[in-house]
Amino acid sequence: MTAPTESQQLAYIAQQAADSRVNLEFETDEGMTLNIGPQHPATHGTLRIVAKLDGEQVISCEPSPGYMHRGYEKLAEVRTYTQVNTLVNRIDWLGSFANEVPFILAAEKLMEIEAPPRAQHIRAILFELSRIANIALFLGDLGAQLGGVTAVFYAFRDREFVLNQIESVTGGRFHPNFDRIGGLKDDLPKGWIAETKAAMEKLRDFCDELETLLIGNEIFQLRTRGVGVIPPEVALSYGLSGANLRGSGVDWDLRRDACPPGLPYDKIDWKVWTHPDCDSFSRSWVRLQEVRESTFIVDQLLDSIPAGPVMAKVPRIIKVPEGEAYVETENPLGAMGYYVVSKGDLVPFRVKIRSASFSNVSIVPWVCRGVYVPDVITILASLYFILGDIDR
Repeated sequence: MTAPTESQQLAYIAQQAADSRVNLEFETDEGMTLNIGPQHPATHGTLRIVAKLDGEQVISCEPSPGYMHRGYEKLAEVRTYTQVNTLVNRIDWLGSFANEVPFILAAEKLMEIEAPPRAQHIRAILFELSRIANIALFLGDLGAQLGGVTAVFYAFRDREFVLNQIESVTGGRFHPNFDRIGGLKDDLPKGWIAETKAAMEKLRDFCDELETLLIGNEIFQLRTRGVGVIPPEVALSYGLSGANLRGSGVDWDLRRDACPPGLPYDKIDWKVWTHPDCDSFSRSWVRLQEVRESTFIVDQLLDSIPAGPVMAKVPRIIKVPEGEAYVETENPLGAMGYYVVSKGDLVPFRVKIRSASFSNVSIVPWVCRGVYVPDVITILASLYFILGDIDR
């Protein structure tokens, strides 16, 4: 191949200069718009983020949900109360049983029914098992989104121990549909308490492994410390809850501070974890401590299960008296509330769901402003949301 002549070189340079002039004419002050998605980031659900960039820095960042909308609130108006229970299982598909509890408690409040003490204890145990299974997968998924795929294998492996216990008592692995107005569908099977205690030991080992493998990893800390800082007053103003709020140093947990009747958290000794740094690392750290704390909560509840029935006397056909009730519980993702309005029929007149993920995602435009593109993924992962919880 012969070398280009001097005239060819000059022609090439002139062409490049012309291209540069054309590019300059088309420049704007608005920067580049980057669509992150719509995609399914790991276990969260389908989400689209519209980011405007100045180089690699984010000028604005707007979440665009709605790709999974299934209309649960309207479907509840044409379902009996028992049938609604199967719907709410699927709002946060990783929390499953935890979604049933506040709806059932709202219906019990309207009917002035209280579940027997044994049912309350088992209900709280299954609630905490759902929390452990949910957040354990979050911790593994968090590592995968930041480039450390090993953590997710640990999470899927040890989460199975918890799902096995949920399935062995409810018959359902992801969607138990086990809670009932007035109690529970069935009692515990033989040997379940000992098996669950063994599973809690394994989950504590999992927390120790993740603390070394992921949370203590130097690269993980460089990616998360000082990234996505949410001061406590901002977290409160946006309605953040759960670990996102406690990761901003706010000592608030509905299980301790506003626990509704029917969940015996006031009868055991446990700790609410917070972190003062308000960043992506602090939110991740708080969730890890909460998994470990939930294993101790389960152990205490298992040791104190009272004898007796698991179902109160309720009509065979549930017809909720006229009225309205709102019940909120501390779900794995944060505050989950159901506002139920009854006209005295077999089906609810209205059901309004206050999901944690909606508020957790609403802060994205504020917290992502001024960060760099890779930090957007870190922040989204640390906020932890399920799109079914938003597109309800």
